Amino acid sequence: MSDLYWDPISPELRDDPYPLWRRLRDEAPVYRNDRLDFYALSRFADIEAAHRDAETFSSNHGTTLETMSPEPMDSAMMIWLDPPRHTTLRKLVSRAFTVRRVSALEDRIREICAELLDPRIGSGGFDFVQDFSAILPPTVISILLGVPRSEREELRQVVDNVFHMEEGVGMANEVSYTALTELGLRLGAHFADRRTNARDDVFTDLVAAEVADEVTGEPRRLTDEELASFAILLFSAGSETVARNLGWAASLLDQHPDQRAELARDPALIPGALEEILRFEPPSPVNARWSTRDITVGDQMIPANSRVILITGSAGRDERQYTNPDVFDIHRKVDLHMTFGYGMHFCLGAALARREGRIGLEETLRRWPDWTVDREATEMLYTSTVRGPLRLPVRV
Repeated sequence: MSDLYWDPISPELRDDPYPLWRRLRDEAPVYRNDRLDFYALSRFADIEAAHRDAETFSSNHGTTLETMSPEPMDSAMMIWLDPPRHTTLRKLVSRAFTVRRVSALEDRIREICAELLDPRIGSGGFDFVQDFSAILPPTVISILLGVPRSEREELRQVVDNVFHMEEGVGMANEVSYTALTELGLRLGAHFADRRTNARDDVFTDLVAAEVADEVTGEPRRLTDEELASFAILLFSAGSETVARNLGWAASLLDQHPDQRAELARDPALIPGALEEILRFEPPSPVNARWSTRDITVGDQMIPANSRVILITGSAGRDERQYTNPDVFDIHRKVDLHMTFGYGMHFCLGAALARREGRIGLEETLRRWPDWTVDREATEMLYTSTVRGPLRLPVRV
């Protein structure tokens, strides 16, 4: 048996997966895991091609290893849908992320950062993730959707439970399932309210919106399940990934103080630096698809009805795509990375995530041009699809 082994759940493979992913790219770019019955793609070009070919690499059977099923999912969750239903819903919910609506959040995001960071001035230190980066995105999303302040902290705790991980089963556990149900019920109640109490928020927009039925072509409103599924996706995925992204930013810049000093002196460098952070340490480095037909990748055939893992974190370190990919460089021109996906399933919230990351880093550097991470007290969050700091104590 080859000593080359990888799966997205084994705890011993989580802390520094990059040397192993390099071996996968070099030795087994189409990797086969017999024990857990999946294939894995690790090279940038192969992963980009898979994202482009959504007809062959379907999302309709689930997008995490432990939740995938042989039968298509009977779900309204947009990330688990293929065309034509996916196309219909995506056109509609993309209205939540118009340039006008996202741009209008600029000042409010900055205010939230000030509310969270100003009390830490003079404190000597704080947990950058738990006290800041894990609070910022769900607060912004709550404002976007129309969730009242009184519910935001409780919903953040529910989202944390959605990503609860148990050894051997990943997120396929009772805590995670219960949290998903609770999140759907609580967010669904807001949609019911907006039917009689319209407001200037996304909840109201979605309740009032009409889509063309995929079968009849007749206009229809979104179902309760479709409404709740979209809110769950936005609240959970948007909160979790931005929290990890900002955590990675604080961690990496502590390891590269010269580059951090450059960003403090010239904030105009921050947007480019964030793209490098997203490439170098993606908050969601692993995604899954289902092959709908036999497909040859390189010189290896992946049979129809196979689980296929796309290791986007490996794509970001592929030397076939990037020069010196294991070097962190805020001046690198990153024309393309796979961190937000690609093609049909490109992340709807990417513009909002980038804005939150930019403003969050600007406001942090404005108050503290340097900090020190307590590495011994740092804790990481690992699921089969998310990887990043859970607790990141910093001395300031």
